[in-house]
Amino acid sequence: MGNMDGKSVEELSATECHQWYKKFMTECPSGQLTLHEFKQFFGLKNLTPASNEYIEQMFETFDFNKDGYIDFMEYVAALSLVLKGKVEQKLRWYFKLYDVDGNGCIDRDELLNIIKAIRTINPCNEIMSAEEFTNMVFDKIDINGDGELSLEEFMDGVQKDEVLLEILTRSLDLTHIVRKIQNDGKNPDEGGTAEAAQ
Repeated sequence: MGNMDGKSVEELSATECHQWYKKFMTECPSGQLTLHEFKQFFGLKNLTPASNEYIEQMFETFDFNKDGYIDFMEYVAALSLVLKGKVEQKLRWYFKLYDVDGNGCIDRDELLNIIKAIRTINPCNEIMSAEEFTNMVFDKIDINGDGELSLEEFMDGVQKDEVLLEILTRSLDLTHIVRKIQNDGKNPDEGGTAEAAQ
């Protein structure tokens, strides 16, 4: 993933990098984010067991070199991918996130559990239940009907179905986290001064 990481970092503005670095180093002076710090970083408390598993899975997908920590470059690469990555890059990451057991396929239980956990952490006011959404995904894109989605089925199926693509994108929308990072990166006094000056 080295090339993708470098490309993502280059696409960030200097202001974004500075805000993210300031937030990262404030919350994690060692420069290496542990799973516990990751949860604190995003204000995730009192999680259900399913939501906790989802956060652990997300942490592992962000830990590109699998050393048990997220360093600043991994953090920037992960946020860049989720926020600015191309559809295909995001779908590959989503697939990896949903494939909890790492066997290269997503089954109904994996998808259902992740969707439930995502909705706990990031409520989106969806019109269908997690079960209905899971059934819709499998009805639409499980081409061979084996009850599992391969990476190819997932990528092709979601890209060809605008409704699925929109729901997945919305459910994993992390703009509220970016807003939190940007707001925490500013000194409250600076905001008041800027407004008073205008």
